[in-house]
Formats: sequence, C-alpha cells, structure tokens
Amino acid sequence: MKKPLILLKHVSKDYVRAAGSFMALSDINLSVGQGEFVAIVGKSGSGKSTLLNLLTGIDYPSAGEITIAGVALHSQTQEELVRWRGQHVGVVFQFFQLLPSLTVVENVMLPMDFCNSYRAAERRPRAIQLLQKLGIEEQADKLPADLSGGQQQRAAIARALANDPAVLVADEPTGNLDSHTSDEVMQLFAQLVQEGKTVVMVTHERDYSRYFTRSILLVDGVISTSCVPELTSNVDDAAAQINQGQRYA
Repeated sequence: MKKPLILLKHVSKDYVRAAGSFMALSDINLSVGQGEFVAIVGKSGSGKSTLLNLLTGIDYPSAGEITIAGVALHSQTQEELVRWRGQHVGVVFQFFQLLPSLTVVENVMLPMDFCNSYRAAERRPRAIQLLQKLGIEEQADKLPADLSGGQQQRAAIARALANDPAVLVADEPTGNLDSHTSDEVMQLFAQLVQEGKTVVMVTHERDYSRYFTRSILLVDGVISTSCVPELTSNVDDAAAQINQGQRYA
C-alpha cells in the first residue's frame, strides 16, 4: 500500500485570545493519497480555513503532526516552510489574488522567479505553456483587469501550477464565479487530478459531489464524517443531523 501524500495525526490548533483560548481544530486525523480530489465542507467557523492554513504551512499546529510528501511541516522553521510552500504547494484563492500591475504571464512567472525553480530563459515559455493548457494563452500580455472572472481564475490556477507542485489547495475557487464558469473551473481541477495532482478544496457550492473522490465535513473543529454522500444537501442541515447523532456511514 502506498504511503499517503498528506498525513495529519492528532492535529489540534488552539488560538489564545484576550477572552481565553479558542480551539479551532481538535484531534484531526486525516490521510489523503496522491490523485485524490478532496472537498472540505462545513459552515462558517467550523475550522476549514484553519485546516487549509496548516496544510499550506502558513500556520503551525498547537499539537500533532503534519506530513506532506515526506516533509514534516510541524518541525520546519518559518524560512523552511516558505521555501517548501513555494515549490510543493499551489494555492488558488476565491478572489484570484493576481497582482494588478503585472501582466497575466508575469503573474504566472512569479512563483518561478521567487523559487528560482527554472532557468530565467525557461520561465516565460513555461508560463505560456500553462496558459495554453488552461485555454487563455491569448490573454498572456494583458493586465488582470482586462480579463473576465473566469479567465482570471484560470490564470490563478496556472500560477498555482507554475512550479509543478504535487498538491493544489483551493479556497472557495468558484465562489466569485457564475455557474457556467464554475463548472468549467471544476472540470479543470478534475483534469488535473486525472493527471496525478492532489487537490484539497474548501467549498460551499452544491452539485459538485461528482467531481470529488471524498468529502470531509468539519463541525466545530472536528471531522464529523469523511464521506458526505450528497454535497447537494445543505451543509448546515448535514451538520445539524450529525450533532443529533444521525451520522453518515
């Protein structure tokens, strides 16, 4: 049996505030294999964003172990995590986060520039290749403001792929798009999974269960189920059912 690409063991995250401590995540155990497309669902405040921050090395766990592609994130320094994140994890945001003063191709080249992962002469051709893969190569020399929302999200996905990371983490990537464009973006992610990428996505969207290999439902910082059979149902209703003891198999 292959080792999991992502492994969390008894992970907790506690934030200390003036009013007292707040446990955002409690005793999370999670294993994700290469080529999985995992959805993280749950209502606001359930711990989804905290989990993404831990998976990307933006934050440290208060307890437990996080290992991704053989690297123990919980034991790395901040400097080591910055280098690791740039080379091994691609992040896609809801609001694209493209730098407005740079062209689309320059935005895609940025991760390569920061990590020095490709020779300077190779960076633009690689960025153009990624934009071509995502169907927007003709937008390469335009500014992000000149693109539609769907085109900007495709550019953001190309940027996330710049250093050929094993893992893509997406935070509500369809939340700012219309339904047709959202379907196109989901199909892009599904294609990347077929090509061997591992995708972990936070989403509130319905009707996307067909794309995911597995779904994780978080309730009050705890994994309540790792197999939500219908994302078309309301997440809040699912959480309420679980709190009442009606757990999914």
